[in-house]
Amino acid sequence: MESSDLLTRRAPLERKYSEDPASARVVFRSRGTVDPEGVACRVETGHGITVTGLHRATGGTGADRAAEDMLLEALVGCAGVTLKAIAAKRGIAIERAEIEAEGELDFRGTLGIADDAPVGFSAIRLRFRIASDADDTTLDDLIASTRAQCVVFQTLTCTPELVVERS
Repeated sequence: MESSDLLTRRAPLERKYSEDPASARVVFRSRGTVDPEGVACRVETGHGITVTGLHRATGGTGADRAAEDMLLEALVGCAGVTLKAIAAKRGIAIERAEIEAEGELDFRGTLGIADDAPVGFSAIRLRFRIASDADDTTLDDLIASTRAQCVVFQTLTCTPELVVERS
C-alpha cells in the first residue's frame, strides 16, 4: 500500500474517531480448541498462511492478518498448550477445552489523534470452557496454573523490558 493510499483510507476514519470516540473502540476475539490427543491447540485464524497487515480500523484493507488478532491468537494457543501440558502432568482427563480471548482497543491512540487514548489493548479477557470429570476446585487450580505458566499471558502481565534499537 502506498503512503497516499493509506492517508486516503485513514482520513475518514480519523474524522469518524474524532467526532465519535466510541467508534474507535474495537473488540477482538480469538478462539481455539485444545487437541484431545496431543499437546496442541487449534487456533481458528480463518487464514492458512498468516500475513500481517494493518487493521481496517487504521486504514488497512483487511486482506492480511492484523497483529492485534495475532496477539490474541497467540494467547489462546499458548494457554491451550499450557493447559493441556499441565493437565497431562497432573493426570487430569480433559474431554474438551475451549479458550476465548477478547481484547478492547481504542484506535485513536494508535492513530495519534487523541492524547488520552492508550496505544494498545486496554483490557484482555481470557475465558476457559472445560469438559472434564475433574471437580471445580481441580479445574480452577488448573486454570490458575495455566495463567501462571502461560508465556504469552505472563508476558502481557509482567510487562517485560522492551528494547527498540536500530542495528
